[in-house]
Amino acid sequence: MSSEITLHQSHRFRRSDVERNYQRVLDAAREVFGESGADAAMEDIATRAGVGIGTVYRRFASKDALIDELLKLSIQAMRDAADHALAAAPDQGLEQYLRATGREFAAHARYAGLLLTRPADPEARASLRAALDELTRRAVESGAVDPSVTPADAMAVIWGMRGLVQATPDLPPDAWDRYLTIHLNGLRHPIPGPGH
Repeated sequence: MSSEITLHQSHRFRRSDVERNYQRVLDAAREVFGESGADAAMEDIATRAGVGIGTVYRRFASKDALIDELLKLSIQAMRDAADHALAAAPDQGLEQYLRATGREFAAHARYAGLLLTRPADPEARASLRAALDELTRRAVESGAVDPSVTPADAMAVIWGMRGLVQATPDLPPDAWDRYLTIHLNGLRHPIPGPGH
């Protein structure tokens, strides 16, 4: 019985060690990709994470696999944010989702170009677009934004935040938040011209 308990504890510790190393590698990859972009070396990531190169390659077969994992985690964070926003009050959901999107862009700003080179998961993209459409509809119906506001307008704000975060790394990290606040104020008033 005692040996079974010891074996179980050993397995649990091993699992927790694997999870800890996984997180270290991801954190290190974010830093190193932010500094070196596509030229980042897996050896540098392993060194920054404080693990052996074999540990990195056991989890990620290549640099592309590591970038794909970062993208997958970012998309999952956006899906979670969409779920939370859809559960919020109708007059708050759209703003909540847009702010979560801005925070996610800012978190990956220094290596966003790498993520954008990866093919997007069509199902995830469709799911996020459907959530944005629904959040925009609710915002309009609740009076949180002008009735002329369309999902395309909300998407334009998202593209604008992404461009701001990517193109101007010398701006304060929360510049996107000021940009978003300005545009949210604008969406509360009639928008000239037809929606697209």
